[in-house]
Amino acid sequence: MRINPTNLIPENSVSRTGGKAVPDQGASFAEKLDKATTAAKQATTSKASQAAQTAEDAKLKTACKEMEAVFLNLMLSQMRATVPKNNLLGNSSEEQMLTSMLDTELTKNMAQAGGMGLADMLYRQLSKSAAATKGQAAR
Repeated sequence: MRINPTNLIPENSVSRTGGKAVPDQGASFAEKLDKATTAAKQATTSKASQAAQTAEDAKLKTACKEMEAVFLNLMLSQMRATVPKNNLLGNSSEEQMLTSMLDTELTKNMAQAGGMGLADMLYRQLSKSAAATKGQAAR
C-alpha cells in the first residue's frame, strides 16, 4: 500500500478542539497572558468591592439596631417615670441605677430580637439614600 501525498489533509486545517473555534488562536503568548491578567484583576476588584459593600451593610444594620435600642430605652424610661413611686421597698439611688441598667439591657435585647421594626425601616431608608449618594458620586 502506497501513500499518495496529494490525498493527505494539510496539518493546519485539522481542528484539535473537536471542530470548535478557539478564541485568540493566532494571538501570541504575551497577548493571551495580558488578557488573562486583566480578567483576573477585574474579578479581584469586583470581589473586593462586594466584600466592602457587605461590611458596610453590616455596619449600617448594627447602627440601626443600636439606634432602635436607644429609642426603646428612652421610651421605657419615660414610661417608668409615669408610674407612681411607692416606698414599700424604698426608692434609693441604687435601685434607680439598677433599674436604669436593667432597662438598657432589656432594650438592647428587644432591638436584637426585632424590636418594633424601627431598625428595619431605618436600614431600608438609609441604604436607599446611601445608594443614591454613591450613584451621584460616581457621576
